[in-house]
Amino acid sequence: MAAPVKLDQELELRVDSLAYGGNGVARLNGFVVFVRRGLPGDTVRARVTKVKRSHAEALAVEVVEPGPERVDAPCAHYPACGGCRFQDLEYEAQTRAKEAQVADAFRRLGGIPDAPLEPIVPADSPFFYRNKLEYSFTQTPSGPTLGFHKAGRWDEVLEVEKCWLTTDVGNDVRNAVRAWAQEEGLEAYDQEEQKGYLRHLVYREGRNTGQVLVQLVTGPGERFETGYFVEVLRRFPEVRSIHWAVNDTPAEVTNLPTRLLWGEEAIEEELCGLRFRVRPGAFLQTNTAMAERLYALAIEYAALTGGETVWDLYCGIGTIGLAMASNALTVWGIEVSEESVACAIENAELNGITNAAFYAGNVGQVVEELLERSGQPDVVVVDPPRAGLAGKALRRLGRIGAPRIVYVSCNPTTLASDVKQLGADWGYRLVRARPVDMFPHTPHVETVALLERDADAPPPDAA
Repeated sequence: MAAPVKLDQELELRVDSLAYGGNGVARLNGFVVFVRRGLPGDTVRARVTKVKRSHAEALAVEVVEPGPERVDAPCAHYPACGGCRFQDLEYEAQTRAKEAQVADAFRRLGGIPDAPLEPIVPADSPFFYRNKLEYSFTQTPSGPTLGFHKAGRWDEVLEVEKCWLTTDVGNDVRNAVRAWAQEEGLEAYDQEEQKGYLRHLVYREGRNTGQVLVQLVTGPGERFETGYFVEVLRRFPEVRSIHWAVNDTPAEVTNLPTRLLWGEEAIEEELCGLRFRVRPGAFLQTNTAMAERLYALAIEYAALTGGETVWDLYCGIGTIGLAMASNALTVWGIEVSEESVACAIENAELNGITNAAFYAGNVGQVVEELLERSGQPDVVVVDPPRAGLAGKALRRLGRIGAPRIVYVSCNPTTLASDVKQLGADWGYRLVRARPVDMFPHTPHVETVALLERDADAPPPDAA
């Protein structure tokens, strides 16, 4: 049966809800239309941008009648800036939508119609929460400037005067670097033309320590006086570490080897009563306050009594595992990034933790070697990337058969799929799950889930 809409057709639609990913969900005689920039309760005029047999996609070009939860966005750059999606949706409505999306994922993809889902943990603050921002340089008639990519565009950068996701210091540092770049007469890199010099600015802030790390990313060559760049940034007492990285490829990346221009190699952040050293490329949850809530939930679900062997897989700089170490017999962490593992080892030493060990490696490839080193784990904590547990990692984890898995997820769809497979193939049952809103005004939602292996499941070596 052909779709009842055509490409570029304009429709008047009423948006019922939000789909995972951030688009509004509307229906035309039962046919689903996903509406970008449509919010629940809105009646919109929308132009169809894509048509499939099962659904269509459209862009709201006019809000005919706003829904009751639509509000005025405080940011002057919204919605052109791609950093936020929902500043114009009441925050309580955002959290309700995210909680519903997690339940829907468990129902549709996990085969769990009544998942044991606990109420979502809302953000402590819906604004000024990020401890890391990556800005792109772009060229303007007045010289180079800094901002974010425009919504839906890889080739256009929007100049930003004030970002509502960083702190006052973060905004001031960015604007000082912009003034420096214009004073120096440097040229911003043009991604389409693949020419120019200034590429990115990375800003990292220890929200509980007040320490700031700044990383400049340029093309090849030392075309600026590094001492003056350092002088500009040292005007901010919070800045403790200044790095420079060179990107000589077309790829838009910032996770590069760096040269320390001034200060400490790393800054420190405090989480769950522990101190963590953060280097330029190390992974750390970008919302410090909510990371503490997330980790506290993971600790609660792990229910450690002091005698357990704990695996911390995809461990990053060791935050979750080290936070659990005081309540465990031993903690063993695996992370693919060697820089993050170096930080994890350093962080264990920094906090005087002697019962934790960390190794670099691909989780799917090294868990069997880890089993030989550590013995059978009692609790496995996994915090995988958005793609979830890779097939090999999931199978080997299932085969090892730890009694409890604490799954920290940044994607409810892959979480639900992994939970389904762990249940069907390896005898695990979802016991508890709770969403956590780490990223207000974005479609993203974290979830902590507890899985327990059924007592009558086959022994691990027989599975």
